[in-house]
Amino acid sequence: MPGRVEEPHPAPPRIRQLKLGVLHPINPDQFLDDDAELEGVELEGLVVDELVWTGRRRLDASSATGLMVGDWTARGCGFTESVLERTQVRTLSARGSGWRAMQVRNSRLGFAELCDSELRAVHFENCKIGYLNLRDAHLSDVCFVDCILEDVDLIRATALRIAFPGSRITRLDVTSAKLKDFDLRGAQLSGLEGLAGLRGATISADQLFDLAPVFAQQLGLTVAP
Repeated sequence: MPGRVEEPHPAPPRIRQLKLGVLHPINPDQFLDDDAELEGVELEGLVVDELVWTGRRRLDASSATGLMVGDWTARGCGFTESVLERTQVRTLSARGSGWRAMQVRNSRLGFAELCDSELRAVHFENCKIGYLNLRDAHLSDVCFVDCILEDVDLIRATALRIAFPGSRITRLDVTSAKLKDFDLRGAQLSGLEGLAGLRGATISADQLFDLAPVFAQQLGLTVAP
């Protein structure tokens, strides 16, 4: 009788390769028009100071490349099975939005408000994010590859199968978070808040030594020579 195959621990994010079908080019006005359908479309090169989407707006099975947006409001909007490439946004206000099977590559986000949002099978690669607000969000199968994350706020968030290979995190706040298969190995982590919320995460031995002063400070320990 064959032996049972042990599942890897922590379990890695389950992200499948995204295959877009035939895309139809659209002009920037259609991307700006809140009533225009954005399914199976392709947009290249949009420069705008303000972009406002209402909660019924959806980006589905599409590709957007070279977006340069000052302030993008997308509260309650949906982003599904699409690619955002070389996107630069100063402020993304997308509270309560839904992200599924998304790829965000080579992009820069100054402030990303995704609190109360749901992210499933989302792949970030070579991105720089100043402040990533994921308070009260639900995340599953999310991967940050070779990213620079200055401030990640996961207060009260639920996160399952998350990984950060090759990424740098300046500050991570997991206060009251619920983590499972949360893999920090391969990441450079400088600051940590909410030590108790780290339960369910995996770190390497090197990270344990690097974070020892942070652990001692939060536990109120005095390290004497």
